This record gives sequence, structure tokens and C-alpha cells, in this order.
Amino acid sequence: MKDVIKLKDAYNSTDFRKIGHELIDLLANHLDTVQSGENSVVYPHQEPNKELQFWQNDFETEPSNTLDLFKTIIAHSTQLQHPKYMGHQSAVPAPITSLVALMVDFLNNGTGVFEMGPASNAMEKIVTDFTSKKIGYNENASGILTSGGTLANLTALLAARKEKGPNDVWEEGHKNRLAVMVSEEAHYCIDRGARILGLGDQGIIKVPVDKDFKIRTDQLSKCLEVAKNNGLHVFCMIGCAGSTATGSYDDLEALAEFSMTNNLWFHVDGAHGGAVVFSKKHKNLVKGIEKADSIAIDFHKMLMTPVLNTALLFKKGSDVYKTFAQKAQYLWDTPESEEWYNSAKKTFECTKRFLSASPYIILKTFGKDIFEKNIDKLHDLTNELVQLLLKDNRFELAVVPESNIVNFRYVSNLNDTELNNLNLNIRKQLIESGKFYIVQTTIKEKRYLRCTIMNPLTSKTDFVELLNDIEKIGLQIKKRLIL
Repeated sequence: MKDVIKLKDAYNSTDFRKIGHELIDLLANHLDTVQSGENSVVYPHQEPNKELQFWQNDFETEPSNTLDLFKTIIAHSTQLQHPKYMGHQSAVPAPITSLVALMVDFLNNGTGVFEMGPASNAMEKIVTDFTSKKIGYNENASGILTSGGTLANLTALLAARKEKGPNDVWEEGHKNRLAVMVSEEAHYCIDRGARILGLGDQGIIKVPVDKDFKIRTDQLSKCLEVAKNNGLHVFCMIGCAGSTATGSYDDLEALAEFSMTNNLWFHVDGAHGGAVVFSKKHKNLVKGIEKADSIAIDFHKMLMTPVLNTALLFKKGSDVYKTFAQKAQYLWDTPESEEWYNSAKKTFECTKRFLSASPYIILKTFGKDIFEKNIDKLHDLTNELVQLLLKDNRFELAVVPESNIVNFRYVSNLNDTELNNLNLNIRKQLIESGKFYIVQTTIKEKRYLRCTIMNPLTSKTDFVELLNDIEKIGLQIKKRLIL
């Protein structure tokens, strides 16, 4: 009887209402605190094993007030809403999306088949159609939402192999050595996806980049010829709309022309930077993107949406249906029909989260230009940081950025090895302080501090404070080295 009572407690509406109200108040107060930027920690630095030990101990203690547990989780988490968060390429979600998540989890409607999620399937079509129009696709386009850019890019590669491969691998298995072409600056998930497809080292042809980290279009024909001479069948050309390290944009028009001339599938990995299709001011960065056969764009980067939420769009909608054509009698009667309302026909995810709710509700609540406003603000803020760096001889830019990713380093009268160590330790001490959160990267064997400007509430004052703190830490480290 006691166990039955416990189980009923898990579904008690009175407790749910009470905890829910308390949690909303807690999160709203927390939002006020971190957005003010005063007396709040951006990153609660802790050694991984100590953090694990803390939660192991917590897990073994007797249950306490649920609200206290929520408070503890918040205190042990990185605060993306803080204006001094300038770390990874993760969106600062519009707070309303936390309410969306509450509703989505409560309803637990999937998007695999229409009967499991009537609203989710319909809203997904609206969101993907809206995005397709922003790209410049016509009414023949189709798309899906999926759990992240990695899965979206892998799905695009599968579609490319289906359409441009020498045989139907889905039915017949591999009979040829296949390959894809991509910038050497591409995200590692492209490499991973190609390996999952069984292409191996030789099947991933990495084209060199220029001084601005864009793919060298003058090397494309040469790379393709070498691949053919090595017995490889190249079936896909991949362009970067916002490379991982620097946010650089490849020449998509040139890549589209090359792909058409050589009968290659053209895919654009726009996971981060493809979002500029929503901005009239910055859409020129992806000129030619409408010529791509497929495009991946993350809503959970510059589009105010929590992870994971990625749009994968196809210029010719039927291509995505052909990729996963198979029988599943208990889900649908006609595997060959193209039904927009049965999403499992188009994606890996047979059981898929109600992904369309967040972007749909953001657009409905704040207007269909809200994504444009956010993108333009992030780019404007980035330009403010870049201008400060260009005028300050204490710092050196890796490249003047096209997107909201800024790589720079603190410079001093040291050689490159010493500067690498110095910037490594500056970043370490900076995040240990909890005052700022930035990351790091290595470009051409030089260590750079890396800021991705994701919070529209960040200000020029925050940038000035960041640069001054970096110099202060740098001088302290140098002083200790001299002593």
C-alpha cells in the first residue's frame, strides 16, 4: 500500500502546482540576478572529480525539499544568461522556451507519426517551410527538425549518397569506395558522419583553406582529380556557413557551380552561421545558399532556442523521403508515399521530441522578425569587441571575423611557445575566478582566446572589463615567471 501511495504522489496535481509556482519564481529571480551581472558567478569552477563526488553524495542522501534541489542544480551550472558568458556556441534561450519545455515534457507527444503528435507534426512543417522561404527555396522544398547538427549533417550525407552514389547502398550495400569533399576547417561532425558511412580516412577529402580560413576554390578541381585517380567516387561537396574555429563563410556560389559541373550533391553545414538567412543585413554572407541540395541550420545557436534543435532543409523535398524508405506496417501502410505528417519517414528518430514548439512559440510571441533582431544585435556587439581589439596593441586578432566568433590573444614580448602558455593560463585563471566565461582554440599552432558573442544583453562595458582583466592576469603571470 505504501508503494501505491508513493506512485500516486508522483502524479499529484497539488504538489505539481505548488512546486511549479515556486520554480518559476526561483528562475525569474535568478534571471534578474544574472542579467544584472552583479555579484553573480558565470561559471562555477570545480574539478570534475570533485563535482562528481558532490553529486554522488547528494544522490545518497535522503530526499529533501525539491526546490532546494533545483537551487543546487542552478548554483552548479554555467550561466548562459549572464552578460559575461562569451563561451561556446550555445543560444541564450528566450525564457519563454522554459515554459515551452514544461508543456512539451508534460504532454510527451512525439513527432514520429501524426497520431502521436498532431500539433507537433503540423507545427514542424510550418517552421521548416518558414525557414526554407528565408533560404530562398521554392514550394518544392521540404525539411525536418532533428536533434542537433551532427544528426542533421549525417542525414544529409545519407541523402547525398542515395542520390549521387554509384548504387543504392541502402538496399545493396557498399560496392564502391566513396568520398566527400569538405574544408579542412569543417566541424568534426562531418568527419564523424563520413566515418559512420564507412568512408574511412581516404574518403574524407579535406580541401585547404586560405588566410581567412575559407575553402580554397582554386584547389577543388585538383582535389577531385586526385580522388578519382585513387579510385574514389566523390558524391558530395560540403560548404561551411560559419566554420567551427573562426566562423568563416565559404564561397557558396563557387561551390554550387563546382558541384553542378561535376554532378555532386551540394550540402551546406550552416549549423551556426546559416542563421543569417533570417537577417536582411547579413544574408549576403551566404550568397548562393539557395543553390544547395541540403542545408543544416541550428535553432539552438543564434536563434534563441534551447538545445537540441536543428532544421535540415532539402531543395527537392522528395530526396529526404527516399533516404529512409522502408516498411513499418505498425506505423503506416504505404512506405512509398510522401506524407509530411509522418516525420519518421524522413529521419533517424522514430521517437522524436516535440522540437517545433520552441521556435514556433518564439516567432508567434515576439514576431516573425525576432530572429533577425537577435542576429543583427549579436553581430553589432561582435563588431564592438573587434573594434576595441583592433585599436589595442595589447591584443592580436587571428582574423577579422565575419560572424560572432572572435579569436584573439594577449601579446607581449615573448615567443610563440611562451605566448601559447601565457594565454592558456590567462584563460584558466579567468574562468576559475567565475567572473567571465570564454574558451580557447589553436589556429596554425597559435593559442587564441575565443569569444562567441551569444547574449544580446552583453555590452561594450563588459568587453572593456574583459580585456582589462586579461591584461591584469597576464601581467601577474609574467611577474611570477620573472621572479
